[in-house]
Amino acid sequence: MQIKVRKATAEDIALLENSQTWGCDVSEFKWHYDEEEFCWLTAGEVVVSYNGESVSFGAGDYVEFPKGLSCVWKVTKPVKKHFEFR
Repeated sequence: MQIKVRKATAEDIALLENSQTWGCDVSEFKWHYDEEEFCWLTAGEVVVSYNGESVSFGAGDYVEFPKGLSCVWKVTKPVKKHFEFR
């Protein structure tokens, strides 16, 4: 199970710009993904830790979280994202 991170393309943005939005202030919390999530961050910075690994991402990134992933989110700068579950 792996989190995939890359810079958002124009196509990614077009697909997600009208999707649900979510925001979070600086914090740390556990999370579990019951479905696969695709998101585009418009603000903030995050470090997500899972299975002894950590992944960092922030504004302008497109991120895919696999179904079944349990992790810890550490929001280091307030986050805003567009997302959808599939």
